[in-house]
Amino acid sequence: MKKKCEECGTEIIGRVDKKFCSDYCRNAFHNKVNKDSKNLIRNINNRLRKNYRILDGFPLRDGKTRTTRTRLVDKGFDFEFITNLYTTKKGTIYYFVYDLGYLPLDNDYYMIVKRE
Repeated sequence: MKKKCEECGTEIIGRVDKKFCSDYCRNAFHNKVNKDSKNLIRNINNRLRKNYRILDGFPLRDGKTRTTRTRLVDKGFDFEFITNLYTTKKGTIYYFVYDLGYLPLDNDYYMIVKRE
């Protein structure tokens, strides 16, 4: 019984357990199978990377600085995408994108901090 390539359907010559006729067909098949999940992950990583670059663009003095919500939003910051939360013993919650984070203050101000 002749085996056929799972991508293009041509006859396979070679090992008994071979599923694809070439590297091109193997890659094309797996790219189609994983397209949706990889696209979601890529979009999330792009948003996290953009948020990180925005936070990193603020000059820090002694590991922190202050800015307004408007300045963050104008630069394209998306508050929905963070990597982790840090809660202090007093209950203050810092929102982090990798090692850079922000703390919401009064009157739409934010303190940007760098985790050591």
